[in-house]
Amino acid sequence: MDYTKWFAERLSQLRLEKGVSARDMSLSLGQSASYINKIENGRTMPSMNGFFYICEYLNIEPKDFFNYRNNAPAINAELVDSISRLPPNKAEHVRMIIEDLSE
Repeated sequence: MDYTKWFAERLSQLRLEKGVSARDMSLSLGQSASYINKIENGRTMPSMNGFFYICEYLNIEPKDFFNYRNNAPAINAELVDSISRLPPNKAEHVRMIIEDLSE
């Protein structure tokens, strides 16, 4: 597996999910305007600190970045947070709705 390519594609997917341009994301991270573009084009990789800042910007946990089955980690985190505040009977109702939608 080409991990650099996978990383670049995953970053692009998550950035687009957030609805932000590579330039705006780069500048928001305090980097040059081309920082995210260089990562997404496989020309560079972020440092570990840079990776953590990217995850923070995307509102995801680092583990969620690498969970390729989770296509919308920021949305899923919001859903889990919302469901965790529901009473058990209502949380079960939400689970049943999700199960129904998954069929």
